[in-house]
Amino acid sequence: MSLYAVHYSYSDDTAARDEHRTAHREFLATLAADGVVMISGPYAAVDEAPDAALLVLRGDNAAELAELLREDPFQQQGLVEQVAVREWTPVLGAWLEGPLSGEV
Repeated sequence: MSLYAVHYSYSDDTAARDEHRTAHREFLATLAADGVVMISGPYAAVDEAPDAALLVLRGDNAAELAELLREDPFQQQGLVEQVAVREWTPVLGAWLEGPLSGEV
């Protein structure tokens, strides 16, 4: 399996995101329990860019992960305007000796 960096760009409908956030996080928590989600969370808000998040996932290929993420309640509700899934190969850092040891 490989690691993938996933970038979500959200719609500006913050009220709907607030409404569906619990279901979105429960969905991601299930994937984390299954060993798919390694870490995820929103970026800090900035005026010059839409709200967004980074997810680091483990899987066999980008297309499979993109399909899996279509079940995310945020995507089901049209709250994710853009999804970019790219294979990621970390080469340096403390995580390689700890949480990602044996993963990459």
